[in-house]
Amino acid sequence: MSPDDSPTPTARTKVALLGTGPWARSAHAPAVAAHPGAELIGVWGRRAGAAAELAEAYGVPARTGEDGLAELFAEADAVALALPPDVQAPLAVRAAEAGCHLLLDKPVATTMAGAREVVAAAEAARVASVVLCTLRFAPPTAGWIAEQAARGDWFTARAQWIAPLFAPGSTHEYASPWRAEKGALWDVGPHALSVLIPVLGDVTAVTAAPGPRGTAHLVLRHTSGASSTVTLGLGAPPAAGGVEIALYGDHGTAEPPRWGESVRAYGAALGALLEAARTGRPHPCDARFGARLTEILAEAEAQLA
Repeated sequence: MSPDDSPTPTARTKVALLGTGPWARSAHAPAVAAHPGAELIGVWGRRAGAAAELAEAYGVPARTGEDGLAELFAEADAVALALPPDVQAPLAVRAAEAGCHLLLDKPVATTMAGAREVVAAAEAARVASVVLCTLRFAPPTAGWIAEQAARGDWFTARAQWIAPLFAPGSTHEYASPWRAEKGALWDVGPHALSVLIPVLGDVTAVTAAPGPRGTAHLVLRHTSGASSTVTLGLGAPPAAGGVEIALYGDHGTAEPPRWGESVRAYGAALGALLEAARTGRPHPCDARFGARLTEILAEAEAQLA
């Protein structure tokens, strides 16, 4: 679409999916196809065979290459991106310039330059954006985060997100090249921050230290005066993997409920994008928030280096 015809989603918003990897197959495509307010109109992939296979499963056209991108941007009201972050960022800029709303994966980018370009393009084109941070949108945890933010008076918190993706002998399908290069800091760090920041406030200081097997340890200070600690790893022994989040304050201790299937979270994020596009009101977890996550993680990465 042209920027002058930036869409206001109605009952059926036309959504193009960019990406064909495990996350696109397990969450993006099924959630878009199942959403009552959206219509999956096509799949674009860097590998023609993978794009054809995923598109065929949903009865939509497969596209690849520059011509395929241009065609989808012209047809779509919104794009859902399931690509490595530094592939995602420049394509998100092009989609925004074409007038498409943006459903972004986390992190938006792993450089501040890339993240800022996405924000600038979205704001210049006046298109809506939402970054899929799973716990911010999964119904059980989304409600829990809002409740804890309203309660306040938390003085510290901890978040531990460790997985065995790169444990010796692992053949996990999510052990992608970009995760191997950038590590847990960039893969699961946005998840932890997306819970801590709305409850404790923005990060005012970060201290980072490396641990074994690529683990990253962060100590954060927040605008509320609270502190938090974060442990992130993708090389944990299989028996040691898991996610733990806890808040500590005048109310005692609070831990989130299990968040269930990622497809539900993705569907909620898509609904939030459609609402932001309809009303013109930015969502709290938009591209600008995504850029803030990139800024915090880039500072941590510099210290780890």
